[in-house]
Amino acid sequence: MNNFLKHAEELFPYTQSLRRDFHMHPELGFREVRTGGIVAKELEMLGIEVTKGVGKTGVVGLIEGSRPGPTILLRFDMDALPITEDTGAEYTSTNPGVMHACGHDGHTAIGLTVAKMLHAHREELAGNIKLCFQPSEEGLNGEEMGGNLMMIRDGVLDGPKVEKTLSLHLWNDKPLGWINISKGPVMAGAELFSIKLTGKGGHGAAPDTTIDPIVAAAHIVTALQTISSRNVPPLKSSVVSVTSIHSGTTFNVIPQTAELLGTIRTFDLEVRKMVLERFEQIVRGIADSMGCAVELTLKKVTPPVINNDEVTASVLKSAQAIFPQTEIETEPYITMGAEDMGYMQEMVNGCYFMVGSANNEKNLNYNHHHPKFDFDEQALITCAALMATAAADILK
Repeated sequence: MNNFLKHAEELFPYTQSLRRDFHMHPELGFREVRTGGIVAKELEMLGIEVTKGVGKTGVVGLIEGSRPGPTILLRFDMDALPITEDTGAEYTSTNPGVMHACGHDGHTAIGLTVAKMLHAHREELAGNIKLCFQPSEEGLNGEEMGGNLMMIRDGVLDGPKVEKTLSLHLWNDKPLGWINISKGPVMAGAELFSIKLTGKGGHGAAPDTTIDPIVAAAHIVTALQTISSRNVPPLKSSVVSVTSIHSGTTFNVIPQTAELLGTIRTFDLEVRKMVLERFEQIVRGIADSMGCAVELTLKKVTPPVINNDEVTASVLKSAQAIFPQTEIETEPYITMGAEDMGYMQEMVNGCYFMVGSANNEKNLNYNHHHPKFDFDEQALITCAALMATAAADILK
């Protein structure tokens, strides 16, 4: 049983320095040119074989063990969000309107720290480690697919063939010291939708001469709420959220069109099928009854993240060994947040675990995607130690 905790503690200044540099220079999905360049340089300085441009701006490093064995992929996402930072931190974003508000700056720094530790112990590994630094986890950013699926398309799971995956997330909904390693579902599958209603515009004082797309949109928004409350079984779950409505330009004109955007989240494949069918029935039915033409687009963003029992049990054993005083949570911690690591775990057995990073005393407790989001950097040690240990134990 390997234990990289002491090594991770010794490397903390390196990890922290990288994290703060990435935080100060955030880049949106598929634009992680500076971030990916630093990742590639750090890996090459270690003597690790590097492949650039995997999934547009993704970087892959390969550590070969001294003996034959399986290949494990460790995924670390790199992208930031289109948010204006309001933390007041000394390492605040220098890129206006872009911010690391989800912890991916920490994930990238963790990945490079793990690379240092595992490369130093490569003679002890029976198999290979693929270090996957992924772009654009937060969305499609104008592309047809997100970063995880694009890296799969570019062959990240092949040459050598990946047999298991490990991934993690710093989690500000939970305090520093909390660790969750659980079997089964972790994050929801996600769809995005767009609805364009076309009616007949006219004067606001003469609604009888128009076909009002705003009224149709209002009915659709209300009716969609009944899917989760009245169609999904009470012991199962789904989310249908309309998050954007755009229509009209002034107070006295009934507009010609209304556009709605939103997201659907599910875990269960049968629930997903039913929700999507019911969604389309409601949208098309109400549009037709109101006399509006409708253009409906449903796009799959990611499948759910579901942890494999065997890989999860191995990660848990590693965690219990290096954190014997920590009560590690093993009950499913399920969130309706989506994560495109679901694509890899749909194809390869894997474990996605979470590490608490909030600290109320330091006011580091804002939720992910908040302008004031920041985390306790001590969590970086926990993440790096656990990821390196879990990977090395699988290849022992």
